[in-house]
Amino acid sequence: MTTTYRPAFYAVSTGKGGVRDWITVLHPPYTAWHLSYVAIGAALAKHFEAWRLAGTLVAFFLAVGVAAHALDELHGRPLRTGISSRALIAAAAFGTVVPVAAGCWYGGLRLLPFIVVGAALVVAYNLELAGGRLHNGVVFAAGWGAFPVLTGCYAQGFRLAAPAFIAAGAAFLISVAQRELSTRVRDLRRRAAGVEGRIVFDDGRVVPLDRDALLTHDEAALRALALGMVCLAAALVAWRL
Repeated sequence: MTTTYRPAFYAVSTGKGGVRDWITVLHPPYTAWHLSYVAIGAALAKHFEAWRLAGTLVAFFLAVGVAAHALDELHGRPLRTGISSRALIAAAAFGTVVPVAAGCWYGGLRLLPFIVVGAALVVAYNLELAGGRLHNGVVFAAGWGAFPVLTGCYAQGFRLAAPAFIAAGAAFLISVAQRELSTRVRDLRRRAAGVEGRIVFDDGRVVPLDRDALLTHDEAALRALALGMVCLAAALVAWRL
């Protein structure tokens, strides 16, 4: 009997377009993970203001959590939700326009480069524009790892602190690891027709190798990394309050 796998370990969608479908589209653990980078960048700024961090988090939640993921679902329906294309387009437009407008009002020309880069990343990466040439590990690590750290820091006082560049480098590398793990997990859940194999140890033990065995360890690592990054961000913000 063939086992039907959920499209993601956090997927709770029913395919009927309801609240559970929207929760799945938000990719909760990954959204929290990347919002943590924003908080880490803000905590490393020379001058820290909680209200500025709150605004930046809302902007990134709308852009990354809502707009980017709505466009991703619109492009091929990888999460198998029943959300209408019209609703996904509306969510993507709202999640892109509001942060852009708020950013222009708050920072004007000083924040404009970050606004332009952020909006371009949301659209180009998730719709795989330019023949998908921008949909790769380097762009993901830079756009979803390093960029939130630097933006979080810059939005605090319109200047970048040296520690933020070091943290951005760390976020880049962690995001490389995230994409390596999540890509394999995604392929196993959504595309693999089956997995067959075994591991033979020196002592003669033989362990069957199947899809469940591969998913268990990779997804445990992804869960731990997401939660760990949230905890680290919370600790740094608490230190600055």
